Amino acid sequence: MFKTISKLPRTICLCLCVCLLAGVLFGCNAKTGDKTDGKNGGGSKGGVDVYETVRNKDNYKLDRNKLNIGVYILQKYARTEAHIKDLAECGVDFVVDMEYDKDAYDLLYKYGVGVIESGVYPGWWGGDGDNAGTMSEKNPIEKYEERKSHFADHPAVIGVDMGDEPSALDFPHYGKVIDFAEKAHDRIFPYLNLYPNYASVAENTGDQTVSQLGTKTYQEYIDTYVKYVKTDYICYDFYMYSAGIPLAYENLRIVSDACRKTGRSMWIVLQVNSSDPKKWISENQLRFQAYSAMAFGVENIIWACYTAGWWSNQVLDSTGEKTQQYDKLKTVNAEIHALADEYMKYFIPRTHFVGFDKNSEDLSKLNQKPVNSITTDVFEDLKEEYSLPLIVGEMMPKDEKDGSRALFICAADNPQDEFRDLLDISFTVRGDKKLTVLRPSGEEQLVPADGVYHFEMYSNEGVIVITR
Repeated sequence: MFKTISKLPRTICLCLCVCLLAGVLFGCNAKTGDKTDGKNGGGSKGGVDVYETVRNKDNYKLDRNKLNIGVYILQKYARTEAHIKDLAECGVDFVVDMEYDKDAYDLLYKYGVGVIESGVYPGWWGGDGDNAGTMSEKNPIEKYEERKSHFADHPAVIGVDMGDEPSALDFPHYGKVIDFAEKAHDRIFPYLNLYPNYASVAENTGDQTVSQLGTKTYQEYIDTYVKYVKTDYICYDFYMYSAGIPLAYENLRIVSDACRKTGRSMWIVLQVNSSDPKKWISENQLRFQAYSAMAFGVENIIWACYTAGWWSNQVLDSTGEKTQQYDKLKTVNAEIHALADEYMKYFIPRTHFVGFDKNSEDLSKLNQKPVNSITTDVFEDLKEEYSLPLIVGEMMPKDEKDGSRALFICAADNPQDEFRDLLDISFTVRGDKKLTVLRPSGEEQLVPADGVYHFEMYSNEGVIVITR
């Protein structure tokens, strides 16, 4: 997870340029006959300014060439060596929202877990929107300059927490704050998390949403962030099993589109805990949250919450004992890491909703048309044989010398984990290609029958199909 500056330099600038040109390089026709565009293939058109990142991604201590997994929060009752060893064994790469604690930091560093340090700079949270637009007055740059000396320059620290869920009215000031933090700390990134498209609570009225976001639409909220705030990523939280799947899909579309246009990484905060004390998020629900996001190109996944933070049914209880969520999260994190090395060789220029009923409730908030199947420059007529829904991300190699193509496929037929189907994925390919499907359990070579490739996958599973 930690990265030393001596590693071989990578062609990140070239990769970002390729990402911006992806729409030209990787055009795709759906079986419906429509050319994929903003409403039929995961990339909307709009006037977002393309910005220049503050620094090269290779200059951060966090290895940004890996898919990293984080968690909120590590309370004091869970900071013994045994606890931190368990944290690392759960597949966690970093902890968010943790104040300076030298003994715990030493242990985290020993086990290869990083820290995004909190309590350094003035806190800021958008909350219910009452303080929207007042950040520059309440937290001027001078306050941040005064607090710089509070930063603990410990080897475990990979980032510094700069706030949570700000209003767009504060983005101009946040741009200055992030610029200050980038210059103040060598190899440490400033961490800022954004509102989801339902603002901070799912039951918002229209007036509350406007006051929280500071804009009339979520698209405008993200566009305003891109315009003013120079992070090389966009991070937002979305709690699917509290706010609903339809909004989750639209949020993924909007943020991934902004990341593709501006060469930023997409990060997401997902739920391992529950807003309903009677409900425990299932292992398959964890899978679906992660794999649906990966189909859109997410590069950092953060789970909330590991210990007490908000809501109920965390990974550890209030005494520091493991709950049933520990083994679930450990299993799913191991699966994600098993796919991650291959996954991070690619970027995803567009994502498709394949096999969905156009009247599906799950697509009721999505500003994108579903398709019956997809055809790319290599894959042809990819679909599920019985028209069960898939979320499919087209994958282009970051290395221009790599001639492979790939697809990330998430089985989206049962996001609520009410049953378990075995899906039959079929497609053909152009040319003489070696085909493999990569699962968390390993790689399997595919052999066509009468020119058609088939493989099976279960509901909520994620796989990578690769042509070489």
